[in-house]
Amino acid sequence: MQKCLKTPRLILRPWTEADKAPFWRMNANPQVTRFLLPVADRAGSDARANDIIEHFTQHGFGLWAVEITGITPFAGFTGLRHIPYPAHFTPAVEIAWRFDPAFWGNGFATEAAQACLDFGFSALGLSEIVAITRPDNLRSRAVMTRLGMRHHPSDDFEMQLPPEHEALRAHVLYRATPLKN
Repeated sequence: MQKCLKTPRLILRPWTEADKAPFWRMNANPQVTRFLLPVADRAGSDARANDIIEHFTQHGFGLWAVEITGITPFAGFTGLRHIPYPAHFTPAVEIAWRFDPAFWGNGFATEAAQACLDFGFSALGLSEIVAITRPDNLRSRAVMTRLGMRHHPSDDFEMQLPPEHEALRAHVLYRATPLKN
């Protein structure tokens, strides 16, 4: 059974079939995918949702669906996942989030991500969690900073992508470690 995480305003919960339609709407929105590889169609979006569900099955954690209490059953996702590609910082667990633009600017990403960091360090015993984004994704970088994650330019890297996605190769890496008592 997958664990739910709760914050004052949010429930981070396992995915359901009902989440796939709003996930596709979010993936089809150019505002949301501006810094991401595009998802070609609903089948591709559903395949990504299935990958998220499978990560939970394999590891007992993953990218939770985010419900805003009393407002919407699916605002996006936030969670932890094993990075599936080789890079200078892997193996590693990444924190990631994606929200529908209707819910941007309300602190939901930071609130949900903080709950995931706390879970990763306390329940999973992780010694480090990383976050990755494009250098020009200032909104995500601001969330990373609010979370207390640290960036060092020597960690920046280029993602291995097909030539048609050349503009999306550059990435920055932020790191978080547990607070010492």
